[in-house]
Amino acid sequence: LDDENHHLFGYETITYTNNSPDVLDYLWVQLDQNMRSKDSKTPLIEGGGVEPFMQPSGFAGAYLSEPFDGGFNIKKVLDKNGNPLTYTINQTMMRVEMPEKLKSGKDFEFDIEWDYNINDHVNGRGRSGYEQFPDGHRAYVIAQFYPRMAVYNDVEGWQNSQFWGRDEFALPFGTFEVNITVPADHWLDGTGKITNRKDMYSKTELARYEQAQKSFENPVVIRTQQEAEKLAMMPGSKEMKTWKLKADYVRDFGWTSSRRYVADAMAVKVGGKDIMAVSIYPPEGNPLWEQWSTKAVAQTLKSYSRMTFDYPYHKAISVHAKNQGMEYPMICWNYGRPDTEGNYSDRVKFGMISVIIHEVGHNYFPMIVNSDERQWTWMDEGLNTFVQFVAEQDMGENYPTSIEGLDAYPSRRGPAANIVPYMAGDQRYIAPIMSKGLNTYQFGSNAYGKPGTALNILRETVMGRELFDYAFRTYSERWMFKHPTPEDFFRTMEDASAMDLDWFWRGWFYTTQFNDMGIESVEKYFVSSDRNQAMKDMMKARNIDESRIPALVYMVKEGSVDYKEDLKGKEASELVGELKTYLMDNFTAAERAMMKSPKYFYDIKVVKPGGLVMPIIIEYTYVDGSTETVTHPAEIWRLNDKEIGLSKASTKEIIKIVLDPKLETADVDTSNNTWPAAAEISKFDQMKK
Repeated sequence: LDDENHHLFGYETITYTNNSPDVLDYLWVQLDQNMRSKDSKTPLIEGGGVEPFMQPSGFAGAYLSEPFDGGFNIKKVLDKNGNPLTYTINQTMMRVEMPEKLKSGKDFEFDIEWDYNINDHVNGRGRSGYEQFPDGHRAYVIAQFYPRMAVYNDVEGWQNSQFWGRDEFALPFGTFEVNITVPADHWLDGTGKITNRKDMYSKTELARYEQAQKSFENPVVIRTQQEAEKLAMMPGSKEMKTWKLKADYVRDFGWTSSRRYVADAMAVKVGGKDIMAVSIYPPEGNPLWEQWSTKAVAQTLKSYSRMTFDYPYHKAISVHAKNQGMEYPMICWNYGRPDTEGNYSDRVKFGMISVIIHEVGHNYFPMIVNSDERQWTWMDEGLNTFVQFVAEQDMGENYPTSIEGLDAYPSRRGPAANIVPYMAGDQRYIAPIMSKGLNTYQFGSNAYGKPGTALNILRETVMGRELFDYAFRTYSERWMFKHPTPEDFFRTMEDASAMDLDWFWRGWFYTTQFNDMGIESVEKYFVSSDRNQAMKDMMKARNIDESRIPALVYMVKEGSVDYKEDLKGKEASELVGELKTYLMDNFTAAERAMMKSPKYFYDIKVVKPGGLVMPIIIEYTYVDGSTETVTHPAEIWRLNDKEIGLSKASTKEIIKIVLDPKLETADVDTSNNTWPAAAEISKFDQMKK
């Protein structure tokens, strides 16, 4: 790392093993930094024209600034004997030609030497880069910094889709041994174990770290704010030192380095192992970061391990970087900064805690359950957003001071009602979840919010927690360190639960349909032993001689020509003599004693203007104030996708019926969910008072 010129020089040796049954003609390597090269095509894929007004920084970036040249400068590509290899660079992808084809089970070793200019991620945006501080020093969060192997899989062969900046990454697993040389006064950490920690830490720092390994309740500060501020007041060391890290079975590598860093850590017990939860931040992050960052990391490890599998790595690091939210194995960058006086709002606090949970959670999806982010963004962002919601609620329960004054942790994504504005929006600007992330409108709602909410609904409303949690953990464990597709997720959830969820995947993931159900009508019936006009009309319409029909139980609609006031409030068994005889002749006294004796019968018509299929959750309120909730599975719509008739028998009169009373199904229009209509209910409540 050339700190003075914010430039990075690198040299790597890649040993690639062909674990596929195929013979490979060539290898593909990803050059993600080329998105920032001077001749990058990335800015040219966005349309829009002249904006009527712009932020000064946006105007300067669009019209006044020279493009930043941050692409890879590939100096050499050599085989293990030092011979040059032929290679072709196509934007962010490099094809390396091997001297001979690579057979199954064989490996090929080659070297790449490169360098590039590190970007200012605060002013120019970016997933990695540096932040410049007023004192002249910088903090670096470095990723996609080396030419990275692409994935060759059994579904599509090489995953060599170009990186345009939005869709993230598909990567193979490997063992990483990385040496990073930085100024001697920098504090560094990254993916993997620091193998020369004793040489890098002072004796005091090492003692503090050993203390942190035994602290399970509160973080231990390893490098204090005073120590970091003291270094920041100095010019900066010209001497260099090399940190050594090693990581097994990871798909990527990221690191951070600065002389301005504070660091703290604590231990977390996961599956019988002690995992280190670590936070690294400049003084600008305090007091917020020292209070909440490491605790949020610890809660994430506990909640995610409960929902998926025990965290397999030895640490998880949260790094504070302005305006950032990005993830890599064992390390991530997160935003959330107090003002210059150290004050912060609840919005800043919860925003910081949530982004830490989300980015640390990415260790599970897709760093371990290694889906193809470039093609299926929702498989990492959506699944992760769902488990993030679970972890946030756990955070609120386990650290109640974090939500002081609130009923629960204020999760932005997860509750069904929160996705309604998006799903009810203009269909011209909504894409199915199963779209490539680059090609979607409203990226956050499409790739994060909607799939995360869908899984929360699947867990809470459709499957129930026990079935869902078992199936979700099965998927997570089954596809650890593998490359699942959407179908693998869908099939596993059904396989482990014995539930047919095709209707759910189709509606939520393959369409942009929304849920809208309503109560069209409610009619009250009573029983009678007298033949009524409705029965006569039906018999006539069907050309049946009614005199040949045996005794029946007749249903009389309130307000019809056959309705009589004395029918109201009488039990069926006392009113219909032949029914009583039937009950006496066919059931024992004990069985009759346990039978219901309904007096009121309701015919309820539920309509579905929306295209999405969902369960019908219906709440009945009785005249005595008691309530009952019944959930009809989504299969109730299988023969009629427009309207359904429900019958409800009760010993007590029903005074109110509500669909989806707890807003569990993302119904976009609840104005038709209540009977009687809102005005009538208000009138009834007034009468009751």
